[in-house]
Amino acid sequence: MGAEELVEVRLERVGSEATLPLRQRVLRPHQTVRDVVFPRDDEPDTAHVVAVLPDGAVVGTVTVLREESPWGAPGWRLRGMATDETMRGRGVGSRLLAAAIDHVRAQGGGLLWCNARLRAVPFYQRAGLTSRGEQWEEPHIGPHVVMWRVI
Repeated sequence: MGAEELVEVRLERVGSEATLPLRQRVLRPHQTVRDVVFPRDDEPDTAHVVAVLPDGAVVGTVTVLREESPWGAPGWRLRGMATDETMRGRGVGSRLLAAAIDHVRAQGGGLLWCNARLRAVPFYQRAGLTSRGEQWEEPHIGPHVVMWRVI
């Protein structure tokens, strides 16, 4: 399968526990699985979505939860956006991000924001997010910038 070929996955809404192994392996390999549990992971309006291959393997995950933006506006925070390295460039992340946006829209819309790794900025820009503020270095992870859009 070519790197640019779209892959067949199904999206499933799941509990936070299903997101943790991929979240840890892709985003924070220097931490344990328990360390990648987010505050508000288990709030009733938080959504966790995974991308699953036909064989049942989880190859992507995203979480969206209510959280005030860094500049104090009420909103929704996109967190734990992770795609297995072998599945990147095949539409998995775009489908997961669309599912997160759909969840925010279904909850009445509003501000969607995230702390984006610099290498992911073009991905988020394609979905209509804009950078805000200065970039910073997240220890053990790398350079980040806040991105946002209104849903």
